Amino acid sequence: MSVPKVCGVETEYGVSLRGAADPNPVLASSLLINAYADRGKVGWDFEDETPGRDARGGDSSSRGPDVETHLVNTVLTNGARYYVDHAHPEYSTPECVDAREVLIADKAGERILAESMLAVRSLLDDGQEIVVYKNNSDGKGNSYGTHENYLMDRNMAFASLVRHLIPWFVTRQLFTGAGKVGSENGASEVDFQISQRADFFEEEVGLETTLKRPIINTRDEPHADPQFYRRLHVIVGDANLCEVAGLLKVGTTAIVLTMIEDDFFTRDKNQQNITLANPVPAMTEISHDPTCTATIEMADGSRMTALEVQWEYFRLAQKYADEVGLDNCGGSDLGKLVLDRWEQTLSALEVEPSRLEGQLDWVTKLALLEAYRDRDNLEWNDPKLALLDLQYHDVRPNRSLYERLVNAGTIERILTEDEILAAISNPPKTTRAYFRGRCLSRWPESVVAANWDSVILDVGTDPLKRIPMMEPLKGTEAHVGTLLNEVASPAELVARLATLGK
Repeated sequence: MSVPKVCGVETEYGVSLRGAADPNPVLASSLLINAYADRGKVGWDFEDETPGRDARGGDSSSRGPDVETHLVNTVLTNGARYYVDHAHPEYSTPECVDAREVLIADKAGERILAESMLAVRSLLDDGQEIVVYKNNSDGKGNSYGTHENYLMDRNMAFASLVRHLIPWFVTRQLFTGAGKVGSENGASEVDFQISQRADFFEEEVGLETTLKRPIINTRDEPHADPQFYRRLHVIVGDANLCEVAGLLKVGTTAIVLTMIEDDFFTRDKNQQNITLANPVPAMTEISHDPTCTATIEMADGSRMTALEVQWEYFRLAQKYADEVGLDNCGGSDLGKLVLDRWEQTLSALEVEPSRLEGQLDWVTKLALLEAYRDRDNLEWNDPKLALLDLQYHDVRPNRSLYERLVNAGTIERILTEDEILAAISNPPKTTRAYFRGRCLSRWPESVVAANWDSVILDVGTDPLKRIPMMEPLKGTEAHVGTLLNEVASPAELVARLATLGK
């Protein structure tokens, strides 16, 4: 049986230090995070970081990314990680139990970045400003990621994941794409495309994340008990602002992964062959076709549209929900919502994609840019359109074109603002992030460091105490809420936990 799809999203934000003689992005990112985190900064524990471990086993010809221990890294009271990744500020949501919870945490990250921009102003010289963008491309040939993470059963054969996930990741950009003016990375010229990331993928499977980017990333770093779990590290997604797109991205993928773990694909006798002949070029072909009508070559020589591939995944998901249920991918209520929105989205894309304005980022952005083109008689290669594209992703509420559409009522909201604001400081109650976040909020001076699977406490005597958290679904409010309310100090917490362990 499949394991619950505990999940999260990591977003590398684009950053610009304006008005500086040396607009160093690493410095800008460090200043930004320090300005926000200095109110209660707790460091990251790198002891368990193994980004070079490959899920395929053996020696890999690719080299995993270096662990940048010298850059700013901190843990927040909401259980998230906020740090400098290469030359970007990155916000990693706390662990969540379903797509809606991830969406709340991800939106809280946007608010945290906006607060960081305000907080850093006092550290900058006159005329300087740090601006961040929730996007995936700087328009100069550089792409930066929005990664998803899903808890998986360690016994799941990785080859099976690859077989069933490549067509999924290649085609789901129909609703996950953030939209983009033009093309990059040597791709053929195009006026507007669906995905910001599609031009940058060059391999089907691999360990890299910044060079020769693969559709399936093989990093084997579970951040949980490695005997039982693996973490699927997904690097093909775009950074979404539209809430419907964000919900669909995580919610549908959780369902597909659960079906793969339960071997549901091979049990269905009516399944179409949706294996792609050339997945890497298909990524670009689909992205470069906002009409959603282009066909891609399949392994058997036939041709299908990305929509037809998605309809086959949807048919199987609906059948799985009816026969097995969706308890391990968010529960039946959320699962039904995801399935309904998935079906509605595919139906609209089939008839007229513009019906999804306010729901999908690429459709929303395309409508916005077309309005500017009509008003000002602009060609697609006009630099004004590229600037408007970027401004859609501006995290500053008073400058963001996305937020302007929110205020105009164009964007469909799934979440309440109160939910998002609460998640800035408070962790989800349903995962181990609750324990991490509560320890940080109660005893910030005693939490020496933390990471996804442990918290290190100074209890006033040597040695420091490491509290392991290898089970993502332990350390929840239901599990430790009463205990955390009863104890008065980290020393008492450690003593009580020792007693419980016996």
